[in-house]
Amino acid sequence: MIDEINDDARQRMEKSISVLKGQFTKIRTGRAHPSLLDSIMVPYYGADTPLKQLANIIAEDSRTLALTVFDKSSAQAVEKAIMQSDLGLNPMSAGSVMRIPMPALTEERRKDLIRVVRHEAEQGKVAIRNIRRDANSDIKELLKEKEISEDDSRRGEDDVQKLTDAFVKEVDVILLAKEKDLMEV
Repeated sequence: MIDEINDDARQRMEKSISVLKGQFTKIRTGRAHPSLLDSIMVPYYGADTPLKQLANIIAEDSRTLALTVFDKSSAQAVEKAIMQSDLGLNPMSAGSVMRIPMPALTEERRKDLIRVVRHEAEQGKVAIRNIRRDANSDIKELLKEKEISEDDSRRGEDDVQKLTDAFVKEVDVILLAKEKDLMEV
C-alpha cells in the first residue's frame, strides 16, 4: 500500500519536473532553438494549429532560426502569429522561407528572465510539496482505517519526505543551470 503511494508520488513529481523543464525551454536565452516556437499557434483554415505542424523549423546558426512553410498560402498567417507572440521576435520573409533573428538580450532583460525562471521554479516546488501533502494524507487515511501500523505510517511519511527533498533539490539544480545559461553573454 505504502509502496503504491510512493510510486504514485514519484511519478507525479517526475511529471512536475518535466513540466518545469518545458516551461524553461520557452524562456529564451538568446540562442536560437526550434523549441522556442513550440507554443505558437497559427490560425489555419479556421482552426488554431501548432506552428511546427505548418512549417519546418531549424536553427540556421546560434542566432537565427530558419522556417520553411509547407503551404505558401499560410506564410502570412505564420509571420503574423510569430510577431504577435510574446517572444519579441520579428521574422524576415523571403517567399516560403522565413528567417527569424534572435535579438541580443540586454542585462535588464536577463534579470527579468531570471525573475521569471525563479518564479517558475518556485511553482514547481509548490507542485512537488502539494504531491507530498496528498501522499501523506493517503498514508494517514490508511492509518485511520487501521490498514497499516503507526510505525509503517511514520516510515511511509519519511520516505515521502526523502522523495520530496530529492525532487526539490533537482528543481534547484535545474534552476541554477538555467540562471547560468541566462547570464552567459
